[in-house]
Amino acid sequence: MTHSPMGTPEQMRDPDFMPPIGSAIPLGIQHVLAMFASNVTPAIIIAGAAGFGFGSNSPDFPNMIYMIQMSMLFAGIATLFQTIGMGPVGARLPIVQGTSFAFLPVMIPAVAGQGTAGLAGLMTGILIGGLFHALLGTVIGRIRFALPPLVTGLIVLMIGLSLVKVGIQYAAGGVPMMGKPEFGSLAQWTPALVVIAVTLTLKFFTRGFISVSAILIGLIAGYFVALMMGQVNFGNVGRAAAFAPPMPFKWGIEFNSAIIIGMILMAFISAIETVGDVSGITKGGAGREATDREISGATFADGLGSAIAGVFGSLPNTSFSQNVGLISMTGVMSRHVVTIGGLFLILCGLIPKVGATVATVPINVLGGGVIVMFGMVAAAGINMLSEVVWSRRNMVIFAVSLSIGLGLQLVPEALQHLPKTVQILLTSGLLPAAALSILLNLLLPQDLD
Repeated sequence: MTHSPMGTPEQMRDPDFMPPIGSAIPLGIQHVLAMFASNVTPAIIIAGAAGFGFGSNSPDFPNMIYMIQMSMLFAGIATLFQTIGMGPVGARLPIVQGTSFAFLPVMIPAVAGQGTAGLAGLMTGILIGGLFHALLGTVIGRIRFALPPLVTGLIVLMIGLSLVKVGIQYAAGGVPMMGKPEFGSLAQWTPALVVIAVTLTLKFFTRGFISVSAILIGLIAGYFVALMMGQVNFGNVGRAAAFAPPMPFKWGIEFNSAIIIGMILMAFISAIETVGDVSGITKGGAGREATDREISGATFADGLGSAIAGVFGSLPNTSFSQNVGLISMTGVMSRHVVTIGGLFLILCGLIPKVGATVATVPINVLGGGVIVMFGMVAAAGINMLSEVVWSRRNMVIFAVSLSIGLGLQLVPEALQHLPKTVQILLTSGLLPAAALSILLNLLLPQDLD
């Protein structure tokens, strides 16, 4: 049996194993860095849509800083729900929670141009949608029969395919730079390529902790290259407060049926995504299928984390797919490592200067890291699909679901004549692919061949 400074191969696959603290801390921070930009970006987008974000002269601008802070704080709290758990809540697996991009198509119209006046209805919808999401945890295990490897593997693959575009955008300079001459320039790509090169070199030509921490070290290397190129801005560190507590119902309560219905529908998408993420983590990190208990616990934690986040003015939380790829790369299945990452997120949320310091990492540097990890998410889905018996029936299910799901995501204009709500749901790509694969798997006869 081969031993490493981290532990034996059996220990590395054990969620309850605690690596040496000197290794566990940087590994936990690595999980946070993998999702940091994606976690705070939705808050920036919502503030911009409402009219008090970057570039505005709104006196409400400090509220965006508050939303960013709450995104970190409640992502950390929701992560502890998953890793530590309490009763039926939590998968007790290395699952990192964070603000979900999936909810943005519903949230942006809810606040567009309304300033902070639209936040009361949004946060109330998040609270109610989160409670409904938690209720799905009571039935998700019982409908597991409808989610075989063909379905969950396709879901994980679709998650990865939908994320790779984001990784390239990050590496080329990020969405704010799109349309500008600097987007995609060599200056933007250089730090990202350094991250990729260092990560791959350390992963495959070193052993032990250095190999496991390849992405973190790659990000550090890319950060220093960006620093030397003048791409790192420390201005927000000086302006950030030393401490800021969360405030319940900061913007009040308002019942908006459209927002509530939208959040309930999106809870289904998030729950399906979580099934795929949990399956990807157990498959990539432990080489086994997820249990019904882990699936239902993860769904409970998703919903409860989102509901509490809505109370304090944050956005919905879900399991972060980036960390499926990270666990597959590191091979470290310890939930305690991710607990450390969750505590670090809470620290960032309570002490904005800490979060502001981490936020100095340029988006193109993060892009280099997430290109590798997003690709690993797709690879994890393919690995799950390797267990499928590729009969003509299963190939038809996979082909139709992938073609329609990915096609609608790539060409959303194809549905421009449908109601806006239907467009939002179908052009996500993930929902139609998941729904089609589930329905076809239940309806098509096994003896189709």
